[in-house]
Amino acid sequence: MSFNSFGHLFRVMTWGESHGPALGATVDGCPPGVPLSEADIQPWMDARKPGQNRFTTQRREADAVEILSGVYEGRTTGTPIQLMIRNTDQRSKDYGEIAKTFRPGHADITYWQKYGIRDPRGGGRSSARETAARVAAGGVARQVLAALAPGLSVTGYMVQMGPRLIDRARFDWDAIAANPFWCPDAETAQLWADDLDALRKTGNSVGAVVEVVARGVPAGLGAPIYAKLDSELASAMMSINAVKGVEIGAGMASAALTGVENADEIRMGPNGPEYGSNHAGGVLGGISTGQDVVVRFAVKPTSSILTPRQSVTIDGQDTDVATKGRHDPCVGIRAVPVGEAMMACVLLDQLLLHRAQMGEGLRGSIG
Repeated sequence: MSFNSFGHLFRVMTWGESHGPALGATVDGCPPGVPLSEADIQPWMDARKPGQNRFTTQRREADAVEILSGVYEGRTTGTPIQLMIRNTDQRSKDYGEIAKTFRPGHADITYWQKYGIRDPRGGGRSSARETAARVAAGGVARQVLAALAPGLSVTGYMVQMGPRLIDRARFDWDAIAANPFWCPDAETAQLWADDLDALRKTGNSVGAVVEVVARGVPAGLGAPIYAKLDSELASAMMSINAVKGVEIGAGMASAALTGVENADEIRMGPNGPEYGSNHAGGVLGGISTGQDVVVRFAVKPTSSILTPRQSVTIDGQDTDVATKGRHDPCVGIRAVPVGEAMMACVLLDQLLLHRAQMGEGLRGSIG
């Protein structure tokens, strides 16, 4: 299987399967001299790990990250950083009944059609368990960003679960970490809890929309054509398991706007250009404007559900499938830290590319 890596200068390759002994990431291109320890990465792992509340899978994994290389005396050496997360709570027997059956909506059937072999235990490589490695790599990226762009921050949150959206008038940054949905609207978070409790009892699942915002992004990141900041972000987010749509800024809604409504007007402020709105999501012509970079992605409902669905077997026989085991009724919840990690990795990669091309003091200025 090829294409297990992403990035240009800051490059990440993930490895491992859902029910293997371990999984992890190899991070290449990290600058030397950056303070880094397991303790710097672990908080991001804890945000994503399963079994923290009744709304996520009850698989119990510590998701303790180990740094095997690339760090000496608490600082990065510039050599590849090997990160490992051991699997400790696999229940492979839960998948015995579907070893020769394809789950509808899952990658089971396409893996078999392409490779002629698959690991049915938790989905193997196609499992969302793979995203633990991305979050670990994202923790490394955050440490480097803190050193190179100390004013930059990345925050993700859910803005929709099923048909129910947040009320933007009640948006509260402080509310995000105060509920199990990473929801910036406390009232909607409670409604989501009621909705998901009812849904879980029926053996069903639901989709969600996650928004990730990077604040303090310097102007100039990205390139006009084939390494556009927004195209790199869209590719990164679309690569996350179960993601079926990505938009930047106003996204699809911009199709309903006129040019007068959509163009973000500009005036000079005391510290440079200031924008009257941010329909562009912080990116114009593939290059960051200095505004908040805003990305949203839609996550489909979990395919592994208890409700029987029609499918076929490897032998070509019709059958019905009800997937046992421990699964997220809404994968959007644990996709929030994954989206943050991918944003951090892409921004660091683009920052390193920008520095490599432009150096210091060689960029344009206004005013």
